[in-house]
Amino acid sequence: MKNNKAPLLLKKWGTLGGFALLCAVFAILRPDVFPTMGNIRNVIDQAATLAIAAAAVTMVMATGDFDLSVGAIASLSGVTTVSVMAATGSMGLGMAAGAAVGLAAGLLNGVLVAYGNLSAFVATLATMTGIGGLALLATGGATLFKGIPEAFRPLGQGSLGPIPVSVLVMAVVVALVWLAMERTVFGRKLYAIGGNPEATRLAGVDVRLVRLGGFAVSGLGAALAGIVLTSRLFSAHPQAGNPLMLNAAAAVFLGATAFREGEPHVGGTLLGVLILGVLGNGMNILGVNSYVQQILSGAIIILAVLVSGLGGRKAA
Repeated sequence: MKNNKAPLLLKKWGTLGGFALLCAVFAILRPDVFPTMGNIRNVIDQAATLAIAAAAVTMVMATGDFDLSVGAIASLSGVTTVSVMAATGSMGLGMAAGAAVGLAAGLLNGVLVAYGNLSAFVATLATMTGIGGLALLATGGATLFKGIPEAFRPLGQGSLGPIPVSVLVMAVVVALVWLAMERTVFGRKLYAIGGNPEATRLAGVDVRLVRLGGFAVSGLGAALAGIVLTSRLFSAHPQAGNPLMLNAAAAVFLGATAFREGEPHVGGTLLGVLILGVLGNGMNILGVNSYVQQILSGAIIILAVLVSGLGGRKAA
């Protein structure tokens, strides 16, 4: 009888070990820069926006769905926030409008997928295209920077003591999503749908409503990420949030390889965000070409998924 403990441990802890190895390699190659407190703070600060979006989209992916519109929602929310602030002079009203846009977009995705029976991939691809077009139409493709109150800057650029405000926002969002997914009936329903939606429906769960809720949270999280990003840049570009889409999905996929049997969860997603953040930061410090960075990032994601599958393979 074969001992499967080794591959099972590799499957459960391999991603965390890979993260530790990645940090060790960069620390050895650039000991004067990478392991310093200033750089560590920089990595976490830069990862905050992605972590907000990725934590929220974890809910959608836990049900087996997918959300391609995250980046476009973030961009439109940022544009809306700045436009309303410039028009009204109210920072609160602008942020509320940006959040409302994200929530509305998430609900639209949920209606199309859960009630319209569209594929999540097709539905969110369509809304991604449409929402991106709205952001470009609203701005004429230009960056908005006029009329932003100075009080808006600390959200993305300020600190409370040594801790960036964006990191505090990230911590609150991650904690709330974790509580919702791990400690509530709603969270258990999300995972049940991801495991077997038909069996969950037969058990009396309103599968469509739960999926709608997941998309609503994803849209709201994308909007919040877009607002924080807008504050960090102190401007709104109609495509500023676009990179969040692929990066958020990559973080969730990476995180799903850690600790559990390929199941999206917030703790893993946060680890995935840190892996991407450390990878980008370390390669920038080493002066790696940006195109090569993309190739290496893709290769690392593939490697992590392959490692995660070792424990589940059966001998021929």
